[in-house]
Amino acid sequence: MGTRPAASSPYDRREPGELFGPRFALFADMLAVGLFTTVASLPLLTAPAALAAGCSVLRDSARTERTATAGRYRDALRAHGIARTLAAGAVPLALGALFLLDLALAGAGLPGAAAVSFALAVVGAGALVVAVRAAAHPVARRSWPAAVRGAARRSAADPAGSVLIAVALALCAAMVWALPPLVLLVAGPPALAAVSVELRGSGRGRSPRR
Repeated sequence: MGTRPAASSPYDRREPGELFGPRFALFADMLAVGLFTTVASLPLLTAPAALAAGCSVLRDSARTERTATAGRYRDALRAHGIARTLAAGAVPLALGALFLLDLALAGAGLPGAAAVSFALAVVGAGALVVAVRAAAHPVARRSWPAAVRGAARRSAADPAGSVLIAVALALCAAMVWALPPLVLLVAGPPALAAVSVELRGSGRGRSPRR
C-alpha cells in the first residue's frame, strides 16, 4: 500500500512562471504596511489608528490575496474618523507620559526602586501587547474601548499568542537598536504577528497567498 504524498503548504504553491512565492509576497506586504504605519504615526496622536489600519490591510491581504497598497491603507485609516483617531491617540500618550514619570521616580534611588522598575516594565509590556491585539481586531474601527476590553480577555485566555506578540515587539526593538534606520519598517512585524494570532484565534482566517 503506497504512502500518500504530503500536501504542500499554501505558502509553497506558485503559479506557473511566478518568480517569488507567497511567503515573499506576504513579507513584502509586511514591509509596506510597516512603512505606511510609521509615516501615519508621525503626529503621534494617530499612532493607534495607524497601527489598526495596518493590521486591517494585512488581515485583508491574508484573506483575499490582495496586495497591500498605499490606497488601501489610506482607506483603512480614514475609516477610523478624525475625532476617534485623535481621542484614541490621546489616551496612550497620557498613559505613556505617566509611565515614564513612574520609571523616573523608581530610578531615583528610592528604597525598592529596582523592584518597582521591574514591575512597571512588566506592566508596560503587558499593556503594549493588549494595545497591539486591540489594534489587530476589526472592532477597533467601531469602538476602541470595546477593542481594548476584548484584547485584554484574549490576552489572558491565549498566553501563547500574547508571548508571540511580545517576542515580535522585542525583536523589533533589538533590530532598531542595532540598525536605527529600520525604525521606518518596525511596525510591520508586530502588526503581522498580531493579525496572525487574531486570525488563528478566530478560526476564520484564510490561508494567505494561495
